[in-house]
Formats: sequence, C-alpha cells, structure tokens
Amino acid sequence: MIPISGVKLFTYLTILWFTFYGEVTLYAQEVLPVWPNGVPNSIQNKEYKEIVTSGDAKEVSGISKVSTPTLTAYLVDGNESSGVAVVICPGGGYSHLAINKEGYKVAKWFNSIGVSAFVLKYRLPNDLIMKDKSIGPLQDAQEAIRLVRRNAVKWKLDPNKIGIMGFSAGGHLASTLSTHYNEKVYDSQPLSARPDFSILIYPVISMEDGITHNGSRKNLLGENVSADLLDTYSNEKQIDARTPPTFLVHALDDKAVPVENSINYLLKLKGNNVPAELHIYENGGHGFGLGREGTNQYWPESLKHWLINNNMAK
Repeated sequence: MIPISGVKLFTYLTILWFTFYGEVTLYAQEVLPVWPNGVPNSIQNKEYKEIVTSGDAKEVSGISKVSTPTLTAYLVDGNESSGVAVVICPGGGYSHLAINKEGYKVAKWFNSIGVSAFVLKYRLPNDLIMKDKSIGPLQDAQEAIRLVRRNAVKWKLDPNKIGIMGFSAGGHLASTLSTHYNEKVYDSQPLSARPDFSILIYPVISMEDGITHNGSRKNLLGENVSADLLDTYSNEKQIDARTPPTFLVHALDDKAVPVENSINYLLKLKGNNVPAELHIYENGGHGFGLGREGTNQYWPESLKHWLINNNMAK
C-alpha cells in the first residue's frame, strides 16, 4: 500500500495518467486519510505494521493490521454522475480486509452505473492499537460518511444520497453504522453520519450464539462478552423507524454466516416500516463478491434496479 505521506504525489500522478490516456470519464482515483489530524481511540505501537497480500495477478487482494484508515475514491466524471455515492466496507471477519474483491472491483462496478464509490480501509479491532476495540471500526465508518458529506459540493455529490455498503463482517460494520449513526464515539462536528441507504451482502448482523460468525464476534468484542454488549452489537435489535432503506443479499447454503442474519434484519425493518429488499439465492456459499455462477451472479443487476427505483441511480 502507498503510505499516507505519499498520498498527494500518488493522487497527482494518478490523475495525470488518466487525463493523458483520456480515461478520466470512467473514474478518477484518490486516496484520502480518514483522520488527517490524528486517529481517535488509538494506542501508538511501532511494532504493529500493516500487511498487504497479493493475488495471482500481483494486485492487492487483502490487507490486515490496519491502523491508519483511508478512503479510496472512485469519482464518476461530469455528466455521467448521478450525484449518488456509496462507502464500501470490505469483509474479512474483522481480521483482514478482502479489499479487492469486496472493495475496488465493486467500486468500479458502481462507476459503471453512474455512482461514485469510496472504499473504506477501516481499522481492524485490536487491543494493541485501540483503547476500546469495539468502537474502532464504527468511528472510522462514521467519519467516512461525514468526510464524503463535507466534500459533497467539491465532488458534485448530493449530500442526501450517500449510502453505506458492507460484505460479511463489513456488512456488520455497515449495519452498525446504520443503527448506531447517532452514537457519540468520538468528538465530531455536528454533521450527520446517517447513511441514506444501506447495502448488506451476506452480512454478519447478530452477535448471538448460533447465528453470529464467531470469528467476527471474538475479534470485535473479545472472549467474555456481557449480555448488554452482545445486544448492542446485534444490530437487528437496534433497528427503528430511522434506520436507512436496505438492500440485502445472502445465499441459503452460507455455512460461515447463516442466512438468518439477513432474514432477521429484514423482519425487523419490516416491523418498523423501513423499505427493504432481500434476495436469497439457493447456492453461492459465502464470499461470492459480485457473483460467481448460478443465480447469485445477477444480484448486482437487482441492486441497480433497486437503486433506480429508490431514486439513487440513473
């Protein structure tokens, strides 16, 4: 990964490259620090260093030990933009980020339908770098939404059309933001962190035994967790009438994160009269990203129509 100190140089070279080759009409890429003035709730640990893994094509596939969160921006250019934006939270069990499959590739797909996208490299909860690891990812997600809203005019975005998206444990973070957006977890400016819509893809929602993903729960909350804390982060229990409209995707044969996570969230949304849509596929397992085979490969098209019907895309 490019260090924060090289962000300005990277941004300049990236824009120059796209402009020279005439491809800026698709997207321009920029890496932004989420906390340019210091990360809240942090413990300085020089031995804790970010680890990047690469795939077969030598492109970044995953990141772990994140202590400095960033937003990678994919901005739709000019007349192609719908003014809509989405912050994407990759999954990885709160232990790593599948940042290519569930981040960069998804952002490029959003660009193809006129939606600007921001891939959030959020801090992964760890007692070595956080005073309270349970709120670390939520702090990053709240500030990511606020950062996009603060720059809405600059980026030609509608500040009332900024959503959150998450895959797997990133879905837990997205649903946490959707239900805890008003929770004061750091000193912030009076700007709403509420997403205008939520997109949850095979999400971890609950922290309850038998439904949760145990690895995600352990990484976020620790070993011995109080009943109150389990309830707090079982996000289906935190839904109210102000929870954002939600689009959900899950596979029936998901052995890692049971489909009941999405079903229970949908039922609570319905009970609070929040608009929602759930697509359950017969197969696909877990972690199929934009879709691999069978019927699960068509969920992006369903999402596109949902966004259009809700006036969130052209």
